Amino acid sequence: MVSLTEEMKAALRTMKAFPVATASKDGWPNVVPIGFVELVDDETIWIADNFMKKTLANIQENPKVAIYVWGPETKGCFQIKGEVEIRTSGPEFEKMQFTVRSKMAKAPAKTLLIMKIREVYECSPGAKAGEKIL
Repeated sequence: MVSLTEEMKAALRTMKAFPVATASKDGWPNVVPIGFVELVDDETIWIADNFMKKTLANIQENPKVAIYVWGPETKGCFQIKGEVEIRTSGPEFEKMQFTVRSKMAKAPAKTLLIMKIREVYECSPGAKAGEKIL
Protein backbone atom coordinates (compact mmCIF):
# COMPACT_ATOMS: atom_id res chain seq x y z
CA MET A 1 0.00 0.00 0.00
CA VAL A 2 1.03 3.61 -0.49
CA SER A 3 0.50 6.78 1.52
CA LEU A 4 -0.85 9.89 -0.17
CA THR A 5 1.13 13.12 0.02
CA GLU A 6 -0.17 16.12 1.95
CA GLU A 7 -0.90 17.88 -1.37
CA MET A 8 -2.97 14.90 -2.53
CA LYS A 9 -4.90 14.81 0.74
CA ALA A 10 -5.64 18.53 0.39
CA ALA A 11 -6.87 17.96 -3.18
CA LEU A 12 -9.21 15.20 -1.99
CA ARG A 13 -10.75 17.57 0.57
CA THR A 14 -11.66 20.08 -2.18
CA MET A 15 -13.64 17.64 -4.32
CA LYS A 16 -17.44 17.71 -4.32
CA ALA A 17 -17.99 14.62 -6.48
CA PHE A 18 -15.53 11.91 -7.42
CA PRO A 19 -15.56 9.97 -10.70
CA VAL A 20 -15.25 6.35 -9.52
CA ALA A 21 -14.46 3.68 -12.11
CA THR A 22 -15.05 -0.05 -11.88
CA ALA A 23 -15.11 -2.93 -14.35
CA SER A 24 -16.96 -6.23 -14.43
CA LYS A 25 -14.99 -9.48 -14.42
CA ASP A 26 -15.37 -9.42 -18.23
CA GLY A 27 -13.87 -5.93 -18.40
CA TRP A 28 -17.02 -3.84 -19.03
CA PRO A 29 -16.26 -0.42 -17.54
CA ASN A 30 -18.53 1.77 -15.43
CA VAL A 31 -17.85 5.30 -14.16
CA VAL A 32 -20.13 7.17 -11.77
CA PRO A 33 -19.92 10.42 -9.78
CA ILE A 34 -19.95 9.76 -6.04
CA GLY A 35 -20.35 12.50 -3.46
CA PHE A 36 -19.54 10.57 -0.31
CA VAL A 37 -15.85 9.71 -0.56
CA GLU A 38 -13.72 10.14 2.56
CA LEU A 39 -10.00 9.75 3.16
CA VAL A 40 -9.87 7.85 6.45
CA ASP A 41 -6.11 7.59 6.82
CA ASP A 42 -3.02 7.77 4.61
CA GLU A 43 -3.91 4.61 2.71
CA THR A 44 -7.67 4.06 3.14
CA ILE A 45 -10.66 5.67 1.42
CA TRP A 46 -14.29 5.07 2.33
CA ILE A 47 -16.90 5.21 -0.42
CA ALA A 48 -20.56 5.28 0.60
CA ASP A 49 -23.06 3.43 -1.54
CA ASN A 50 -26.37 5.23 -1.70
CA PHE A 51 -27.62 4.33 -5.18
CA MET A 52 -25.14 1.88 -6.73
CA LYS A 53 -26.29 -0.85 -9.06
CA LYS A 54 -23.67 -1.52 -11.76
CA THR A 55 -20.84 -0.22 -9.57
CA LEU A 56 -21.67 -2.58 -6.72
CA ALA A 57 -22.21 -5.50 -9.10
CA ASN A 58 -18.82 -4.80 -10.68
CA ILE A 59 -17.09 -4.62 -7.30
CA GLN A 60 -18.64 -7.93 -6.26
CA GLU A 61 -17.10 -9.49 -9.41
CA ASN A 62 -13.88 -7.45 -9.48
CA PRO A 63 -12.80 -5.45 -6.41
CA LYS A 64 -10.44 -3.13 -8.31
CA VAL A 65 -11.45 0.57 -8.32
CA ALA A 66 -10.02 3.83 -9.68
CA ILE A 67 -10.85 7.32 -8.41
CA TYR A 68 -10.04 10.40 -10.51
CA VAL A 69 -9.14 13.56 -8.60
CA TRP A 70 -9.28 16.80 -10.56
CA GLY A 71 -10.85 20.22 -10.26
CA PRO A 72 -10.02 23.92 -10.31
CA GLU A 73 -8.92 23.79 -6.67
CA THR A 74 -6.76 20.64 -6.88
CA LYS A 75 -3.69 22.15 -8.62
CA GLY A 76 -3.28 19.18 -10.93
CA CYS A 77 -4.87 15.80 -11.21
CA PHE A 78 -4.14 12.23 -10.28
CA GLN A 79 -5.76 8.82 -10.32
CA ILE A 80 -5.90 6.58 -7.26
CA LYS A 81 -6.18 2.83 -7.77
CA GLY A 82 -6.92 0.19 -5.18
CA GLU A 83 -8.97 -2.74 -4.06
CA VAL A 84 -12.28 -2.53 -2.23
CA GLU A 85 -13.80 -4.54 0.58
CA ILE A 86 -17.60 -4.42 0.97
CA ARG A 87 -19.14 -3.88 4.42
CA THR A 88 -22.84 -3.92 5.31
CA SER A 89 -22.51 -4.08 9.10
CA GLY A 90 -20.13 -3.36 11.95
CA PRO A 91 -18.69 -0.23 13.58
CA GLU A 92 -17.11 1.18 10.42
CA PHE A 93 -20.35 0.70 8.48
CA GLU A 94 -22.34 2.40 11.25
CA LYS A 95 -19.89 5.33 11.35
CA MET A 96 -20.26 5.77 7.57
CA GLN A 97 -24.06 5.73 7.89
CA PHE A 98 -23.94 8.37 10.61
CA THR A 99 -21.60 10.60 8.55
CA VAL A 100 -23.66 10.27 5.37
CA ARG A 101 -27.01 10.81 7.09
CA SER A 102 -25.73 13.85 8.98
CA LYS A 103 -25.22 15.47 5.55
CA MET A 104 -28.25 13.97 3.82
CA ALA A 105 -30.84 12.69 6.31
CA LYS A 106 -32.77 10.46 3.91
CA ALA A 107 -29.71 8.86 2.25
CA PRO A 108 -29.91 5.07 2.25
CA ALA A 109 -26.18 4.62 3.07
CA LYS A 110 -26.64 0.94 2.33
CA THR A 111 -23.05 -0.22 1.80
CA LEU A 112 -19.56 0.88 2.83
CA LEU A 113 -16.77 0.30 0.36
CA ILE A 114 -13.35 0.34 2.02
CA MET A 115 -10.66 1.05 -0.55
CA LYS A 116 -7.01 0.29 0.21
CA ILE A 117 -4.82 2.53 -1.95
CA ARG A 118 -2.34 0.54 -4.05
CA GLU A 119 -1.11 3.01 -6.71
CA VAL A 120 -1.37 6.65 -7.74
CA TYR A 121 -0.87 7.92 -11.30
CA GLU A 122 -0.26 11.35 -12.81
CA CYS A 123 -3.14 12.65 -14.96
CA SER A 124 -1.97 16.16 -15.84
CA PRO A 125 -1.17 16.70 -19.52
CA GLY A 126 2.48 16.59 -20.47
CA ALA A 127 5.48 14.33 -20.50
CA LYS A 128 4.61 12.67 -17.18
CA ALA A 129 0.97 11.92 -17.98
CA GLY A 130 0.12 8.33 -17.07
CA GLU A 131 3.25 7.80 -14.98
CA LYS A 132 3.01 6.04 -11.65
CA ILE A 133 3.82 8.56 -8.91
CA LEU A 134 3.20 6.43 -5.81
